[in-house]
Amino acid sequence: MSEQKWPAAVEAKLKNLPTQPGVYLYRNENDKVIYVGKAKNLRNRVRSYFQSSRNHDPKTRRLVKRIRRIETILVDSEVEALILEANLIKEHRPRYNVFLKDDKSYPYIRITKEPFPQVFVTRRIIKDGSKYLGPYTDVKQLRHIMRTLT
Repeated sequence: MSEQKWPAAVEAKLKNLPTQPGVYLYRNENDKVIYVGKAKNLRNRVRSYFQSSRNHDPKTRRLVKRIRRIETILVDSEVEALILEANLIKEHRPRYNVFLKDDKSYPYIRITKEPFPQVFVTRRIIKDGSKYLGPYTDVKQLRHIMRTLT
């Protein structure tokens, strides 16, 4: 790590980070989430923030100076990490995350619960008995599936 002295909680977490995929949350002195990120390898990704700050842009340097606690959530795959990251960003609206201007969520295939079911793409899950397939992170793949189904 760099020469800077980090809070004890941060130092301890940096020493014991897992190598699995997951999501990490950085919290400030008020325990407020200030950044949410995802990683294939949590250890490598989280530690990269604490290497020499010469390689970081000014915004990242400001972020790192404010980190007082690191929280990690392990998942089984990169896709799970991507979806969880998006949900946590929507929930916490961290200061240092860039938000999507259109605030899109991931699409699903919806199959209605009717005698002649309708099949279509939606971005909202409604509790009406419909079956949902997804979410899909690859829209091209989703279009291919829809052409095959319909």
